[in-house]
Amino acid sequence: MNEITFKRKFYDEMLEWKNTSKGTSALMIDGARRVGKSTIAETFARNEYDDYLIIDFITASKEIKDTFDNIGNMDEFFRLLFLYTRKELKPGNSVIIFDEVQKFPKAREAIKYLVKDGRYSYIETGSLISIKKKSQEIVIPSEEDKRKMYPMDFEEFLWATGDTVTVPFIKSFFEKRIPVGDKLHRKFMKLFRTYFAIGGMPQSINAYIQGKTFNEIDAVKRNILSLYEEDLKKYDDDNNEKTSAIFKSIPEQLSNHNSKFKFSIINDNARYRDYVYSVRCLDESMIGNYCRNITAPEITFDLYAESDNFKLFLGDTGLLITQILKTSKTTREDLYQKIISGHLGTNLGMLFENIVAQMLRANGYELFFHEYYYTPANKKSEQKYEVDFVIVKDKHLCPIEVKSSDYKNHESFDYFVKKYKLKKHERFIIYTKDLFRDDDVTFLPVYMTLFL
Repeated sequence: MNEITFKRKFYDEMLEWKNTSKGTSALMIDGARRVGKSTIAETFARNEYDDYLIIDFITASKEIKDTFDNIGNMDEFFRLLFLYTRKELKPGNSVIIFDEVQKFPKAREAIKYLVKDGRYSYIETGSLISIKKKSQEIVIPSEEDKRKMYPMDFEEFLWATGDTVTVPFIKSFFEKRIPVGDKLHRKFMKLFRTYFAIGGMPQSINAYIQGKTFNEIDAVKRNILSLYEEDLKKYDDDNNEKTSAIFKSIPEQLSNHNSKFKFSIINDNARYRDYVYSVRCLDESMIGNYCRNITAPEITFDLYAESDNFKLFLGDTGLLITQILKTSKTTREDLYQKIISGHLGTNLGMLFENIVAQMLRANGYELFFHEYYYTPANKKSEQKYEVDFVIVKDKHLCPIEVKSSDYKNHESFDYFVKKYKLKKHERFIIYTKDLFRDDDVTFLPVYMTLFL
């Protein structure tokens, strides 16, 4: 394996699949490029099975691929597969990994018959941006159990540095809704800023652990972004480079006053209907995090979601920082130091909103925000307000605002409750200072977003 093996929370999901599936489905690992799918698949196979076989369809020979022409005769299929891979597996507790399966869709289609055969278990990994493009003419197997794998979160980053105590300690304060104290808060914020500056991609975290400079870490991330751009160009062969244009515009989109996506940034004549498939592509490939406006704050968000009124965050905040640095005249080392020290200025706002979106997605939430009009008592006409994120927590609506400073004004929250006459619930302002309670509003340090 090329990547160092880090402890990942996704491993527990794989265990749950193995124990509940018992060979009746293949595990399909969804995720953006370079989040560690291949590494965790092989680590899991080595630890949890008696034996395993990896077929990497980027390097697989023509003979190996041709064996899938014999899928109607399983004995012949496995006889040839083991001949050409030079490895034979015993039936039972053995697993076959189809790595980079998007390169050979016929193998994915064969999963239906391989699972039914029952001799072995199967794990698939691949870049979904390419899978979608190349799978239009095959029958997608219902025997796949699809699980989403995200970049490494803050706790996984700390695990990688050998720190297993900080997050449980912070969680105990979150559960009691009490501050950690100024000294510890400053320490945790520096750790968190370091994490989101480096990002959650295993390669960049590995470079950090090895003591690389921020210039060298940034080079690792630039290489990952180049891979994304190459994938998008392939997808855009029949799409007039629309997806690439959207991807490249993300930093500028997020620098808008309210981070809402404006097609005019791409082209004066651009409209959502012309770019809908490109937006979906970035979302489904998990390169981007798609956040839609809801027209009414009801628990059934999807029924009220506006697909053409949205924000588009980058899937990994560390990669967003590298995107931003492409157009900066300041040296990378200086900018990284400013980010970690909290002295970057106004640009920090969009980074904080992006990292909150990233953390909420990793916690299993779909992303929604809410725009509304309200006439305050001291105003003569309606004013427009926005709640940055809205989630459902413990069967109650939970509005979230994100601030990159110690800002404590929450009139948009207050008007939100008055307008919709919502029942008692907890509201969160995620910001840079220590935990603070004001009635039903909790001012939450950004690193505690991990526990929402």
